[in-house]
Amino acid sequence: MKLRISACIIALLAVFVSPAWSQTIYLVRHAEKVDESRDPALSLPGQRRAVDLALHLRDAGIKKIYVSEFQRTQKAAEVLATQIKVTAQILPAKEVEKLVAILKSETENVLVVAHSNTLPDILIALGVVNVTPVADNEYDRLVLLQLRKDEAPSMQVLRY
Repeated sequence: MKLRISACIIALLAVFVSPAWSQTIYLVRHAEKVDESRDPALSLPGQRRAVDLALHLRDAGIKKIYVSEFQRTQKAAEVLATQIKVTAQILPAKEVEKLVAILKSETENVLVVAHSNTLPDILIALGVVNVTPVADNEYDRLVLLQLRKDEAPSMQVLRY
């Protein structure tokens, strides 16, 4: 009898104590660029911001990084990618739907380095409401999007 009660208690604890599936998607806009050309490099402040991003996220358990075909997103993620030994996956910036489908299928923490015009679209497609636009001069927004099974996404906005 005691054994049966103990087994029931352990089973109940496993249901209530074990964490439900959860994933964090970190989303940022690329760092500051050197000019307004089609595919500019990062400026010195942008290079510093890439280092800051790596410092902030190096222990976040990120297993994959997604960037666009533009070097400003790739360079913004490069320091972190090198530190955590991950190769950034390149997806065209215009393929927001494809990126969102991939993100929804992920089970691990990921970083997405996007653009001011695609970041809100990505968040909306992932189920976030009340998304604010990203200003042209805004490079420090770090969005933590928590996805949990059968729950609405939870979002927190930080600055780095």
